[in-house]
Amino acid sequence: MNALAQLGMVSELPRNNQTVATADSCEDERKDYFVERDGEKFAGTHLLVDLWEATNLDDPAKIDATLCEAALAAGATILHSHFHHFSPNGGVSGVVVLAESHISIHTWPERNFAAVDIFMCGACDPNLSIPVMQRLFQAGRVLVDEQRRGRVSV
Repeated sequence: MNALAQLGMVSELPRNNQTVATADSCEDERKDYFVERDGEKFAGTHLLVDLWEATNLDDPAKIDATLCEAALAAGATILHSHFHHFSPNGGVSGVVVLAESHISIHTWPERNFAAVDIFMCGACDPNLSIPVMQRLFQAGRVLVDEQRRGRVSV
């Protein structure tokens, strides 16, 4: 974590839903948080979300707040986030790191496009993140590709 802090990749303050492992939580840490659904067992659901005809793609603070809200809506635990604004009028790239994986975004305001990557394991439902993002970005078209990562035989 210290190396990430030196690169400026750790939020200065922990999120209010960030948890610290304790002796009582050690049993939870032994779980693998794989998902069992429709007769399959897999690590988690990975959504690739393309937002076209979108707005509000150049404000890192709004994007950070929205992606954090989206993570909470999906039932995820936020660990930290980091966003980079490429210029005053340019795009934003960033990530919200979750205990259950991540949400990342790359925006192209000049093309009214954002590429969002949502990967979550455990009981989280990444699909619940999409309406939260839609509220800020007001995308005219939303394309979603879903993958089940880490499939194992059941």
